[in-house]
Amino acid sequence: SGVNNNRKPITMLRSVFISRQVPTQNSRVHRSSRIASIDQVSRRPYSEKKDWKKVTDEEWQQKLTPQQYNVTRQAGTEMAWTGSLVDNKRTGTYKCVCCDTPLFDSNTKYESGSGWPSFYEPKVKGNVLEESDVSYGMVRTEVKCNECHSHLGHVFKDGPKPTGLRYCINSASLKFDEEKS
Repeated sequence: SGVNNNRKPITMLRSVFISRQVPTQNSRVHRSSRIASIDQVSRRPYSEKKDWKKVTDEEWQQKLTPQQYNVTRQAGTEMAWTGSLVDNKRTGTYKCVCCDTPLFDSNTKYESGSGWPSFYEPKVKGNVLEESDVSYGMVRTEVKCNECHSHLGHVFKDGPKPTGLRYCINSASLKFDEEKS
C-alpha cells in the first residue's frame, strides 16, 4: 500500500529561539541568534531574562519531574521529611528549580522541625514573591519565585531572629548550587 512500516518514529526536539546582544569592536551592538532546546534555556545564566509566562504547560511537564511539576506549577506540597534538601548542611545557594533564580542562602537555613527546608530570609528580597493564600480553610502567606511564579512554599511568623520569619520551602521547588571551595 506504499506505507513503510519499518520506519523508526521521528523524535522531535522541542526548540526555542534565543536572541542576545553581542558588542562588536566598534562598541555597536548586533543581535546574535541560535536555536536551543528547553533544557539549554533552563541552564542559561540567571542574568539572561526569559519571559516565563510564555513557557507552555507541556514544556514545564517536559522540563520538570512529576513531583517538581506538581509542587511548582500546581501549588502542591511534598510530604514532610521526604525532600532531598531537608537535611542538607552544605554551603551554597538554593535556586528555583524552574528558572535558576537565586532564592535562599545556606547561611539562613535552619532546623525548624517542620520537615521542610526552612530559611529565615531570602537571599535577595525581590526574588521572592509573597501572596495571600486562603486555601484549605487557612490563612497563610504563599511564597513564589518572583521571576517565573513557581510555588515554593509558605512563610510564617514563627522563625528565629533576626527576622522572626520561617520560609518553609518544598525541596522539589529548589535546586542547590554548592559553593566552590
